[in-house]
Order: sequence, then C-alpha cells, then structure tokens
Amino acid sequence: MMIKLYNTLTGNKEALTPLEEGHVRIYACGVTVYDTSHVGHAMQALVFDLLVRFLCHLDYRVTYVRNFTDVDDKIIAKADELSISPRKLAMSVMDSCRNDFARLGLRPATHEPCVSQNIAEIIAMIEQLIAGGFAYASERGNVYFRVKKFPDYGRLSNRT
Repeated sequence: MMIKLYNTLTGNKEALTPLEEGHVRIYACGVTVYDTSHVGHAMQALVFDLLVRFLCHLDYRVTYVRNFTDVDDKIIAKADELSISPRKLAMSVMDSCRNDFARLGLRPATHEPCVSQNIAEIIAMIEQLIAGGFAYASERGNVYFRVKKFPDYGRLSNRT
C-alpha cells in the first residue's frame, strides 16, 4: 500500500519513502512544561499517535521521538510565582502531561528527550551559528538568528 502524506515544503501530497526500508522515524516538538496540558497539546499528541498506530498497523517499524522543553523563561517565571525550583515544576508538569495523554489512550513516544539533557549540544550548535554569521549575540547576552542570512527562512510556513 502506498501512503501519501502532505509535504508542507512542496504543498503536495507525496509518497512516504522512509530512509530505511520498513522503518519510519518521526520527530515532533512536544510540550513546554510550564503549566498543565491543554487541548492543543492533546491535539498534537493525538495526530502523531494516530499516525504511529497506522504505520505500525501496516507493519512499519516506527521510532517516534517527542521532546519536552523543560528549560524556558516561562518555566522560570511560573516556578518563581509558585516558589519552587524550575526543575521541580518541569518534572511535575511532565508527569501530569504523561498522565493526561495516557488517560486519553495515547501511547508514549519511543523516546522523550528533554532540552535539559542536551544543553551542551545546543550551545555547540549556537556557537557554530555565530561562527558562520547566522546568529549574533546582543549586548545583554541573548543570541538571535540572522533571518536575512538564510534565504530559505520561513519556507516551511510559506512566509518571507
């Protein structure tokens, strides 16, 4: 059976052609864990859960990765408001999110990495962007992407 999926980049339905025969790898951005789950989180998780189940039904091996953003200004602000550590808040919300998804009958992802587990890699990538002129640091230490330096920026969203 040929499966066609909508390709946001081309705007067309295209045949699914896994990089490895019989094995589909899916990465989806997950929840930023500063507050309880909402319907948008459930919708994203439901769509990918259905896709994974369908692919498994067709005998594909599926590796599904959905991250948790557990380092963010919103987490720090909410933790300050609650007088708890950002880590404690993030862990609590991750547990709550997993419970909410389970109550909806959704399966967990194959892997659920957290941003906090990849800080060194993120810093290295940012350093490469700065070195290549694709990003710059402000006087306050924030780093910004140079949108005009990357001509295809916004292509997936059809925005210039």
